Amino acid sequence: MSQPAYERILLKLSGEVLAGEQGFGIDPVKATQLANEIKSVHEMGVSIGLIIGAGNIFRGMQAASKGIMDRVTGDYLGMLATIMNAISVQDALEKVGVETRTLSAITVSQIAEPYIRRRALRHLDKGRVVIVAGGTGNPYFTTDTAAALRATELKAEVLLKGTKVDGVYDKDPVVHSDAVRYDTITFSEVINKNLRVMDLTAITLCKENALPIRVFDINHEGDLKRLVSGEKIGTTVTE
Repeated sequence: MSQPAYERILLKLSGEVLAGEQGFGIDPVKATQLANEIKSVHEMGVSIGLIIGAGNIFRGMQAASKGIMDRVTGDYLGMLATIMNAISVQDALEKVGVETRTLSAITVSQIAEPYIRRRALRHLDKGRVVIVAGGTGNPYFTTDTAAALRATELKAEVLLKGTKVDGVYDKDPVVHSDAVRYDTITFSEVINKNLRVMDLTAITLCKENALPIRVFDINHEGDLKRLVSGEKIGTTVTE
């Protein structure tokens, strides 16, 4: 087995990935596929932290922008949705034999441990996959920002963002057939060109802590393992 390029990663998955072909909610088949992808990296001896968005269930910012709901209320509902996703993926991981713990930034003691940094580090050191749910525990912060924050706290060497797109493009590849994908790009370029890699708070946090971001297509089977093995997959955002 080849030596992995990283010893500890923070994997950020968009909630939409969990919806699978149904487009909404949680697809158990997709959860199992993701669990097997993560297992393949775990078996390499890589320490894994995991954060999952809530877009497959609820988007507080969208509800607030339409005047349907107060932003703070919407954000808290989004945090609860991330817990639902986390528990689903935890179940899928344990079914394929990967010991997993879910730690939540908001208290739901019956189903998840509270997020305490030292506890999370201890679980990682024991070889468990750690899923961090509930965002940062505060409204107005996205799960991208939570991922940047937890990656820094938990001493991850890289933040891997698994999406439905195979990297960062100069414009939306779904809309523009002539969109060009970047192999590498700097944090400053992402900010100056207003590229939608992550929100500005998350990008700034990664930049200030010299934490590289790798953006790739999590739906492409085997890409996660190839990326962690050192292959040039997707786009790298760095200094």
